[in-house]
Amino acid sequence: MKRLRAQVVSFDRPARLLMVNQFAINLGFYMLMPYLADHLAHGLGLAAWTVGLVLGVRNLSQQGMFLVGGTLADRYGCKPMILAGCALRTVAFGLLAVAASLPALIVASALTGLAGALFNPAVRAYLAAEAGEERRVEAFAAFNVFYQAGILVGPLAGLALLAWDFSAVCAVAALIFGALAVLQTRALPSRPPAGRSAEPAWRAVAADWRTVAANRPFLLFTAAMTGSYVLAFQVYLALPLRARELFGAQTGLVTGAVFAVSALAALSGQLKLTSWAKRNLPGPRAIVCGLAVMGIAFLPLLVKPYDTLVGVGALVLCAALLAWGGALLYPFEMDTVVRLSGERLVATYYGAYNTASGIAISLGNLAVGALFDTGERWLPWAVLAATGLVCAGLVERLHRTGCLLPPPGAVPVSA
Repeated sequence: MKRLRAQVVSFDRPARLLMVNQFAINLGFYMLMPYLADHLAHGLGLAAWTVGLVLGVRNLSQQGMFLVGGTLADRYGCKPMILAGCALRTVAFGLLAVAASLPALIVASALTGLAGALFNPAVRAYLAAEAGEERRVEAFAAFNVFYQAGILVGPLAGLALLAWDFSAVCAVAALIFGALAVLQTRALPSRPPAGRSAEPAWRAVAADWRTVAANRPFLLFTAAMTGSYVLAFQVYLALPLRARELFGAQTGLVTGAVFAVSALAALSGQLKLTSWAKRNLPGPRAIVCGLAVMGIAFLPLLVKPYDTLVGVGALVLCAALLAWGGALLYPFEMDTVVRLSGERLVATYYGAYNTASGIAISLGNLAVGALFDTGERWLPWAVLAATGLVCAGLVERLHRTGCLLPPPGAVPVSA
């Protein structure tokens, strides 16, 4: 804790505010979203397909609009997009508190996703510029600690509020985002967008998107990294399915323990792993090691458990290794995106990167589900382990061929 505090206070106020902001964003989001499906199915009595529709709309509106959100941040500034995203979440969660009809629920779900698409690329671009080239890795390491802390505390806070009802959860989450909007309106400095073009907006946006689409090293890196997001998401999909196979009615307890281990492992290891990697590895090599660890994380699940303790141990070890691998690569991954952008259109690049990651998660989840349906219980874990190792090999190749070096003439810009 002392180490985290010392690192955080070494940054200027805007960077510190963005870190606290991310904790509050995840606190508000994760106190509500894990319980939304149950509220829709049992609280409102919706059919399973409508529950899937409402949740799918949220995912589609967020993943599909990341590129647009990043583009708007580059054109109009990061602060307005951060404020707009927080304001939209306030409205969306307030609407979820009272909505009972399917159209209202769909609107609330779409606004929830759109809000994330607006502030996620903007927050990361603002933090990257505020920290500067020399301290970006450290800034994103501290940022990820706050990010994971929100994931850990949010569901616990939501569970406590459910003692009243789901509307109370929604109301508190809405208040958190409303408070964030007010706080950042007053405390977060406005930074004019750098190099804003005077040509018509549609033409400037088209030119920006062509620039991203023509950046071959960025596209190759994005493709290589999509596997990390598929692997990380298995804490929500494959590991609970495994827990259900092994423990039946005790699945909830085991899954909760897995979530807690994942968050605590990331929180406890992030700064130490980043510090070690900065001393011993070039940035791309740290990403390679992180991907390899994420792939290796699934190997314990290939061992057939002969008792309950072994089964729980394999799940917990997998969750911890996934978290440590993700913590090792994350700051260097975020830094690499900025470097490959040439320090221009950073929010647009983050938006494109997040969109590709979201598509990969959706396709990856379909593939993992299909692997489980084969009945070959070893197959999902073998494929997931291979995915991490293959992605590590691809990033290593990009590093060796010089594809991950900043483009010539890259000039750092301010937020």
